[in-house]
Amino acid sequence: MSPEMIITIGKETAYTVLLIGGPMLIIAMVVGITVTIFQTVTQIRDQTLTFIPKIVAIVLSLIFFMPFMIQTLVAFATKIFTLGAQIT
Repeated sequence: MSPEMIITIGKETAYTVLLIGGPMLIIAMVVGITVTIFQTVTQIRDQTLTFIPKIVAIVLSLIFFMPFMIQTLVAFATKIFTLGAQIT
């Protein structure tokens, strides 16, 4: 296995992780900022208020993006297994 191949595998892995985790992280960030602005405007300082909307948003985004995530993981696994078969 050459160093170029290892770098390519690492790059593809990082890209796949960003594709799978990115949508949920962005949604959680937007919901968190929205709840924080709401708390600031209404002067409510309850720490648990931020967690429940984030959890609900992440679960809903997980349900919505699950087909895309599975498709991306299957494509990545296929690439890795094909590459492994070529090496041996």
